[in-house]
Amino acid sequence: MNSVSKEKGFTLIELIIVITIIGILVGLGLPQFKNATKRTREAALKENLFTMRKLINQYLVDKGKYPQSLQTLVDEEYLFRIPIDPMTKSTDTWVEIPQVMTMEEMATGTMPGIVDVQSGSDDIGTEGTAYNTW
Repeated sequence: MNSVSKEKGFTLIELIIVITIIGILVGLGLPQFKNATKRTREAALKENLFTMRKLINQYLVDKGKYPQSLQTLVDEEYLFRIPIDPMTKSTDTWVEIPQVMTMEEMATGTMPGIVDVQSGSDDIGTEGTAYNTW
């Protein structure tokens, strides 16, 4: 009787092939993951901008003037808190766009309010435009 011992296990070639296949799959999936997180932050930015612009306009309708700042919207309970800019990860980087004042308003010393808000990020989005122009 000829007894051949058969050991169970993988050969080195089999292990190298499996590791190579896993590496290729990870390499293909990583860029998709990075793009997905960027698109998610862009969607959050669009939603934050839409909400703040809507509340600025609601403040104008209610009070007959623009708010002095985003903090005014919080103080007057239009916003619970100033949202975080998802691109800069800060609440302090929003760019408040002031209203254009007439000569009469300048003469009376009226403080200009904000008519718009933009992101403080200079980065370029997936649409090819800078976030601070949205």
